[in-house]
Amino acid sequence: MKFGVVVFPGSNCDADCHHVMQNVMGIDTEYIWHRQSKINGFDALILPGGFSYGDYLRTGAIARFSPIMPAVIEFARSGGLVIGICNGFQILLEAGLLPGAMLRNKSLKFICKPVHLKVRQSGTPFTNKLQKDQVIQIPIAHGEGNYFCDSATLEEMQKEERILFTYCGSQGEDGEEYNPNGSLADIAGIINKEGNVLGMMPHPERCSEPLLGSADGYNIFASMIDWLKEAGR
Repeated sequence: MKFGVVVFPGSNCDADCHHVMQNVMGIDTEYIWHRQSKINGFDALILPGGFSYGDYLRTGAIARFSPIMPAVIEFARSGGLVIGICNGFQILLEAGLLPGAMLRNKSLKFICKPVHLKVRQSGTPFTNKLQKDQVIQIPIAHGEGNYFCDSATLEEMQKEERILFTYCGSQGEDGEEYNPNGSLADIAGIINKEGNVLGMMPHPERCSEPLLGSADGYNIFASMIDWLKEAGR
């Protein structure tokens, strides 16, 4: 089994993701430079957080045209597991692998703090080690995490149970006061129709070992590994 971490100019969480997969999870992991045009021998890809291309023009909009992205899109459409974290989520939206768009945070300020998430769906490649309605704490660090889509898309995602994580209170309470960025329907993470592509704004790699003060992100990566093992990878 092998994971790949795609690195764009301006990525700043690539080493964190590589450390978690290689040293914490014990999985063979390699960096994939954005100028490569092929992806071979990988079972899952991580698009990490950061400021790809300085977030000029619009977050993720330039990275979407990197030479590596056609291969990432093909990998995803062929069923490969892909997780985009923060800026990686923004890139997946720009690439059309997930629906919707990101707006500036409602406060118009960059926010960096731990938040609580409610696990809305279990049994997916990314949440099979978690329980439905379980509350986990994962940090955010973004200026444009205000997720938006049209009403028809939101209704479709809700009907198809494609919203995996929503912002909530420490006891699982729903409410505007627990939503840090104004995201529509308190959305913090969604998957595609096929269920193999996840985009989430919070950073599970920043809380995947007790040394960091929390290991609540661990089971997201552990879920991916278990899913791949079940598939015989």
